[in-house]
Amino acid sequence: MVELVKPALEHLPSYKAALESGWSPDNVRLTREQLAAIEKNPTAFLADLDDRDAKGGPITLPDGTKVPRLPGFRRWIWDGEVAGSIGLRWQRGTAELPPYVLGHIGYAVVPWKRRRGHATEAVRLMLGEARALGLPFVEITAKPGNLASQKVVLANGGRLVGRLFEDAAYGGAESLRYRIDL
Repeated sequence: MVELVKPALEHLPSYKAALESGWSPDNVRLTREQLAAIEKNPTAFLADLDDRDAKGGPITLPDGTKVPRLPGFRRWIWDGEVAGSIGLRWQRGTAELPPYVLGHIGYAVVPWKRRRGHATEAVRLMLGEARALGLPFVEITAKPGNLASQKVVLANGGRLVGRLFEDAAYGGAESLRYRIDL
């Protein structure tokens, strides 16, 4: 059974093992930075993953640009061990996102757990969290060649709303933007 768990000390060894295997949970923070943060202060690392009030400092994009942190939180995809990570972010008072944010939901499944439905179920569960926040829709982006991610979004009611070129901070690559109405 797949569930979303709030990152906690009891789950941290499994998450750390996934990082040490070379897996990366997102496209902004590097794995080695996360491992260093865990080593330095595990409690602070975990607290940083749940920032619904955007009290943390600015986020540094891959090109070094600093941007304001959005409210958001991360959950670990759990099937008895960490199977991946999924996050939700938003702006207060609007469903729109700034151009440097690729979508409301971002997720990554560890390679050894892919093609088992974990991402599809995790997105389904996260949609409930987005509804509870009052968002009318969420947007998720996927690379044109990432058919697995596109299938996850479509299985959750997503519809293609356009193509975009990512912010230069992410390399300017083409992505597909999907919307899931809530």
